Amino acid sequence: MAKTIKQERLRWVLPIVEKRVKLVDAASVCLYSKRTLERWVSAYKHGKDLAPRSTRPKTNKRETPLWIQERILELRHTHRFCAHKVKWMLDREGVHLHERTVGKILKREGLTRTYRVRKIRYQYVRVLLQPGELIEIDVKYVPQRIDGKQCFQYTAIDCATRWRYLELGEEQTNLQSILFLEHVMQRFPYQVRAIKTDNHSTFTNRSLGWSNSISSNTMHPHPLDIFCNEHGITHYLIDAGKPQQNGMVERSHRSDQEAFYDTVTYGTYDELRWKLALWNLTYNHTPHCGLHGRSPYEMIHSY
Repeated sequence: MAKTIKQERLRWVLPIVEKRVKLVDAASVCLYSKRTLERWVSAYKHGKDLAPRSTRPKTNKRETPLWIQERILELRHTHRFCAHKVKWMLDREGVHLHERTVGKILKREGLTRTYRVRKIRYQYVRVLLQPGELIEIDVKYVPQRIDGKQCFQYTAIDCATRWRYLELGEEQTNLQSILFLEHVMQRFPYQVRAIKTDNHSTFTNRSLGWSNSISSNTMHPHPLDIFCNEHGITHYLIDAGKPQQNGMVERSHRSDQEAFYDTVTYGTYDELRWKLALWNLTYNHTPHCGLHGRSPYEMIHSY
Protein backbone atom coordinates (compact mmCIF):
# COMPACT_ATOMS: atom_id res chain seq x y z
CA MET A 1 0.00 0.00 0.00
CA ALA A 2 1.44 3.36 -1.04
CA LYS A 3 1.94 5.82 1.79
CA THR A 4 2.67 8.92 -0.30
CA ILE A 5 1.40 10.38 -3.56
CA LYS A 6 4.76 9.74 -5.19
CA GLN A 7 4.65 6.05 -4.28
CA GLU A 8 1.11 5.80 -5.64
CA ARG A 9 2.16 7.26 -8.98
CA LEU A 10 5.21 5.01 -9.21
CA ARG A 11 2.96 2.00 -8.57
CA TRP A 12 1.25 2.69 -11.90
CA VAL A 13 4.22 4.08 -13.84
CA LEU A 14 6.92 1.45 -13.18
CA PRO A 15 5.05 -1.53 -14.73
CA ILE A 16 4.45 0.55 -17.88
CA VAL A 17 8.04 1.77 -18.12
CA GLU A 18 9.41 -1.75 -17.56
CA LYS A 19 6.99 -2.98 -20.30
CA ARG A 20 5.31 -5.49 -18.05
CA VAL A 21 1.93 -3.86 -18.72
CA LYS A 22 0.69 -1.86 -21.69
CA LEU A 23 -0.42 1.70 -21.01
CA VAL A 24 -3.83 1.02 -22.55
CA ASP A 25 -4.42 -1.97 -20.28
CA ALA A 26 -3.30 0.00 -17.21
CA ALA A 27 -5.61 2.89 -18.12
CA SER A 28 -8.60 0.53 -18.32
CA VAL A 29 -8.29 -0.42 -14.64
CA CYS A 30 -6.59 2.74 -13.29
CA LEU A 31 -8.50 5.29 -11.25
CA TYR A 32 -6.80 8.02 -13.26
CA SER A 33 -7.25 8.93 -16.91
CA LYS A 34 -5.08 7.71 -19.76
CA ARG A 35 -3.77 11.23 -20.34
CA THR A 36 -2.65 11.42 -16.72
CA LEU A 37 -0.73 8.14 -17.03
CA GLU A 38 0.93 9.37 -20.21
CA ARG A 39 2.00 12.55 -18.47
CA TRP A 40 3.43 10.63 -15.49
CA VAL A 41 5.31 8.21 -17.73
CA SER A 42 6.77 11.04 -19.78
CA ALA A 43 7.90 12.88 -16.65
CA TYR A 44 9.52 9.73 -15.24
CA LYS A 45 11.43 9.05 -18.47
CA HIS A 46 12.77 12.62 -18.52
CA GLY A 47 14.04 12.27 -14.94
CA LYS A 48 11.45 14.50 -13.31
CA ASP A 49 10.21 13.91 -9.80
CA LEU A 50 6.68 12.55 -9.51
CA ALA A 51 6.08 14.19 -6.14
CA PRO A 52 3.29 16.79 -6.37
CA ARG A 53 4.43 20.40 -6.57
CA SER A 54 2.71 23.35 -5.00
CA THR A 55 0.32 25.27 -7.25
CA ARG A 56 0.76 28.38 -5.17
CA PRO A 57 1.82 31.29 -7.39
CA LYS A 58 5.41 32.42 -6.94
CA THR A 59 4.44 36.08 -7.19
CA ASN A 60 1.47 38.08 -6.01
CA LYS A 61 0.54 41.47 -7.34
CA ARG A 62 -0.58 42.50 -3.84
CA GLU A 63 2.65 41.39 -2.18
CA THR A 64 4.62 44.04 -0.30
CA PRO A 65 7.50 45.22 -2.51
CA LEU A 66 10.91 43.90 -1.58
CA TRP A 67 12.42 47.35 -0.93
CA ILE A 68 9.67 48.09 1.62
CA GLN A 69 10.33 44.77 3.37
CA GLU A 70 14.03 45.60 3.51
CA ARG A 71 13.20 49.04 4.96
CA ILE A 72 11.05 47.40 7.66
CA LEU A 73 13.88 45.06 8.61
CA GLU A 74 16.35 47.97 8.62
CA LEU A 75 14.18 49.97 11.04
CA ARG A 76 13.82 46.90 13.24
CA HIS A 77 17.56 46.14 13.36
CA THR A 78 18.62 49.78 13.74
CA HIS A 79 16.11 51.10 16.28
CA ARG A 80 14.45 47.90 17.59
CA PHE A 81 11.04 49.40 16.86
CA CYS A 82 7.85 47.42 17.32
CA ALA A 83 5.37 46.96 14.46
CA HIS A 84 3.40 50.07 15.43
CA LYS A 85 6.48 52.31 15.51
CA VAL A 86 7.76 50.90 12.22
CA LYS A 87 4.37 51.63 10.66
CA TRP A 88 4.43 55.21 11.93
CA MET A 89 7.96 55.77 10.63
CA LEU A 90 6.93 54.43 7.21
CA ASP A 91 3.92 56.78 7.20
CA ARG A 92 6.31 59.70 7.68
CA GLU A 93 8.32 58.45 4.69
CA GLY A 94 5.21 58.26 2.52
CA VAL A 95 4.81 54.46 2.69
CA HIS A 96 1.42 53.38 4.08
CA LEU A 97 1.07 49.84 5.46
CA HIS A 98 -1.14 48.27 8.09
CA GLU A 99 0.61 47.44 11.35
CA ARG A 100 -0.47 43.79 11.01
CA THR A 101 1.30 43.58 7.66
CA VAL A 102 4.45 44.91 9.30
CA GLY A 103 4.02 42.44 12.15
CA LYS A 104 3.67 39.50 9.76
CA ILE A 105 6.88 40.48 7.98
CA LEU A 106 8.75 40.73 11.29
CA LYS A 107 7.31 37.40 12.47
CA ARG A 108 8.25 35.68 9.21
CA GLU A 109 11.85 36.82 9.70
CA GLY A 110 11.90 35.61 13.31
CA LEU A 111 12.22 39.10 14.80
CA THR A 112 9.31 38.95 17.24
CA ARG A 113 9.47 37.99 20.89
CA THR A 114 8.27 34.50 21.67
CA TYR A 115 8.03 34.70 25.46
CA ARG A 116 5.04 37.02 25.55
CA VAL A 117 1.86 35.63 27.08
CA ARG A 118 -1.68 36.90 26.97
CA LYS A 119 -2.37 39.26 29.85
CA ILE A 120 -5.62 40.17 31.50
CA ARG A 121 -6.68 43.60 30.33
CA TYR A 122 -8.33 45.81 32.91
CA GLN A 123 -10.37 48.85 32.03
CA TYR A 124 -8.71 51.78 33.76
CA VAL A 125 -10.15 55.27 33.87
CA ARG A 126 -7.22 57.47 32.92
CA VAL A 127 -7.25 61.09 33.99
CA LEU A 128 -5.82 63.40 31.34
CA LEU A 129 -2.81 65.23 32.75
CA GLN A 130 -1.41 68.55 31.68
CA PRO A 131 2.31 69.08 30.95
CA GLY A 132 4.23 69.48 34.19
CA GLU A 133 1.37 68.25 36.35
CA LEU A 134 3.32 65.11 37.30
CA ILE A 135 6.93 64.18 36.52
CA GLU A 136 8.37 60.80 37.51
CA ILE A 137 12.02 60.78 38.63
CA ASP A 138 14.26 57.78 39.19
CA VAL A 139 17.91 56.71 39.07
CA LYS A 140 19.38 53.91 36.96
CA TYR A 141 22.75 52.28 37.55
CA VAL A 142 25.01 52.47 34.49
CA PRO A 143 25.84 48.82 33.66
CA GLN A 144 29.50 49.33 32.78
CA ARG A 145 31.89 50.98 35.22
CA ILE A 146 34.11 53.81 33.98
CA ASP A 147 37.65 53.82 35.36
CA GLY A 148 36.47 51.43 38.05
CA LYS A 149 33.78 53.84 39.29
CA GLN A 150 30.02 53.37 39.31
CA CYS A 151 27.99 56.01 37.45
CA PHE A 152 24.32 56.83 37.73
CA GLN A 153 21.72 57.96 35.22
CA TYR A 154 19.13 60.40 36.57
CA THR A 155 15.87 60.23 34.61
CA ALA A 156 12.82 62.50 34.59
CA ILE A 157 9.78 61.86 32.40
CA ASP A 158 6.62 63.93 32.09
CA CYS A 159 3.50 61.76 32.39
CA ALA A 160 1.45 63.88 29.98
CA THR A 161 3.84 64.32 27.05
CA ARG A 162 6.43 61.54 27.72
CA TRP A 163 9.09 64.24 27.39
CA ARG A 164 12.23 62.97 29.06
CA TYR A 165 15.47 64.42 30.36
CA LEU A 166 18.56 62.37 31.21
CA GLU A 167 21.63 63.40 33.13
CA LEU A 168 24.73 61.45 34.09
CA GLY A 169 26.00 61.64 37.66
CA GLU A 170 29.17 60.39 39.29
CA GLU A 171 27.46 60.03 42.65
CA GLN A 172 23.99 59.55 44.11
CA THR A 173 23.46 62.19 46.77
CA ASN A 174 20.83 64.63 48.01
CA LEU A 175 22.62 67.53 46.33
CA GLN A 176 22.71 65.69 43.00
CA SER A 177 18.94 65.08 43.20
CA ILE A 178 18.26 68.76 43.85
CA LEU A 179 20.57 69.89 41.04
CA PHE A 180 18.91 67.43 38.66
CA LEU A 181 15.44 68.77 39.50
CA GLU A 182 16.71 72.31 38.93
CA HIS A 183 17.97 71.32 35.48
CA VAL A 184 14.61 69.71 34.67
CA MET A 185 12.79 72.90 35.66
CA GLN A 186 15.11 74.95 33.45
CA ARG A 187 14.71 72.75 30.36
CA PHE A 188 11.04 71.79 30.59
CA PRO A 189 8.95 74.44 28.80
CA TYR A 190 6.11 74.22 31.35
CA GLN A 191 5.93 74.75 35.09
CA VAL A 192 6.71 71.66 37.17
CA ARG A 193 3.89 71.27 39.68
CA ALA A 194 4.51 67.77 41.10
CA ILE A 195 7.11 65.01 41.07
CA LYS A 196 6.94 61.34 42.02
CA THR A 197 9.92 59.32 43.26
CA ASP A 198 10.68 56.10 45.08
CA ASN A 199 11.78 55.86 48.72
CA HIS A 200 15.54 56.06 48.18
CA SER A 201 17.44 58.10 50.74
CA THR A 202 18.39 60.66 48.07
CA PHE A 203 14.68 61.49 47.68
CA THR A 204 13.09 61.02 51.11
CA ASN A 205 13.72 60.26 54.80
CA ARG A 206 10.87 57.75 55.03
CA SER A 207 13.16 54.71 54.79
CA LEU A 208 15.50 56.01 57.52
CA GLY A 209 12.98 55.59 60.34
CA TRP A 210 12.11 57.81 63.29
CA SER A 211 15.13 56.77 65.32
CA ASN A 212 17.56 58.13 62.74
CA SER A 213 15.99 61.57 62.55
CA ILE A 214 17.34 64.54 64.47
CA SER A 215 14.34 64.65 66.78
CA SER A 216 12.54 61.61 68.12
CA ASN A 217 9.17 63.38 67.88
CA THR A 218 9.37 65.05 64.45
CA MET A 219 10.84 63.81 61.21
CA HIS A 220 13.62 66.04 59.91
CA PRO A 221 12.60 67.28 56.42
CA HIS A 222 14.61 66.01 53.51
CA PRO A 223 16.59 68.61 51.48
CA LEU A 224 14.62 67.69 48.36
CA ASP A 225 11.34 68.28 50.20
CA ILE A 226 12.61 71.66 51.38
CA PHE A 227 13.51 72.58 47.79
CA CYS A 228 10.08 71.45 46.54
CA ASN A 229 8.27 73.48 49.20
CA GLU A 230 10.24 76.59 48.27
CA HIS A 231 9.20 76.25 44.61
CA GLY A 232 5.60 75.12 45.14
CA ILE A 233 6.18 71.55 43.96
CA THR A 234 4.26 68.61 45.43
CA HIS A 235 6.44 65.58 46.14
CA TYR A 236 4.67 62.22 45.89
CA LEU A 237 6.22 58.93 47.04
CA ILE A 238 5.38 55.46 45.76
CA ASP A 239 4.70 52.59 48.15
CA ALA A 240 7.76 50.64 49.26
CA GLY A 241 8.49 47.72 46.95
CA LYS A 242 6.04 48.92 44.26
CA PRO A 243 8.17 50.14 41.33
CA GLN A 244 5.19 49.67 38.99
CA GLN A 245 3.72 52.82 40.52
CA ASN A 246 6.57 54.62 38.78
CA GLY A 247 5.80 52.70 35.61
CA MET A 248 6.66 55.29 32.96
CA VAL A 249 10.19 55.96 34.13
CA GLU A 250 10.78 52.25 34.78
CA ARG A 251 9.64 51.40 31.24
CA SER A 252 11.93 54.09 29.84
CA HIS A 253 14.84 52.49 31.72
CA ARG A 254 14.12 49.25 29.91
CA SER A 255 14.32 51.11 26.59
CA ASP A 256 17.62 52.62 27.71
CA GLN A 257 19.03 49.19 28.48
CA GLU A 258 17.87 47.50 25.25
CA ALA A 259 18.38 50.30 22.73
CA PHE A 260 21.32 52.18 24.25
CA TYR A 261 23.51 50.39 26.80
CA ASP A 262 23.33 47.01 25.01
CA THR A 263 24.39 48.55 21.67
CA VAL A 264 26.66 51.52 22.46
CA THR A 265 30.30 51.34 23.51
CA TYR A 266 32.02 54.03 25.56
CA GLY A 267 35.33 54.42 27.34
CA THR A 268 35.25 57.73 29.16
CA TYR A 269 32.76 59.69 31.24
CA ASP A 270 32.53 62.55 28.74
CA GLU A 271 31.96 60.14 25.84
CA LEU A 272 29.10 58.46 27.68
CA ARG A 273 27.54 61.81 28.61
CA TRP A 274 27.68 62.97 24.98
CA LYS A 275 26.17 59.75 23.62
CA LEU A 276 23.52 59.76 26.34
CA ALA A 277 22.47 63.27 25.31
CA LEU A 278 22.13 62.13 21.68
CA TRP A 279 20.09 59.10 22.76
CA ASN A 280 17.76 61.30 24.83
CA LEU A 281 17.26 63.57 21.80
CA THR A 282 16.40 60.53 19.69
CA TYR A 283 13.96 59.28 22.34
CA ASN A 284 12.09 62.59 22.45
CA HIS A 285 11.72 62.57 18.64
CA THR A 286 10.58 58.92 18.40
CA PRO A 287 6.84 58.12 18.04
CA HIS A 288 5.42 56.36 21.10
CA CYS A 289 2.65 53.80 21.34
CA GLY A 290 1.25 55.56 24.42
CA LEU A 291 0.98 58.77 22.38
CA HIS A 292 -0.69 57.04 19.40
CA GLY A 293 2.21 57.60 17.02
CA ARG A 294 3.26 61.07 18.13
CA SER A 295 6.61 61.97 19.62
CA PRO A 296 7.10 63.77 22.97
CA TYR A 297 8.19 66.97 21.19
CA GLU A 298 5.05 66.87 19.05
CA MET A 299 2.97 66.49 22.19
CA ILE A 300 4.67 69.45 23.85
CA HIS A 301 3.91 71.69 20.87
CA SER A 302 0.30 70.47 20.69
CA TYR A 303 -0.65 72.06 24.04
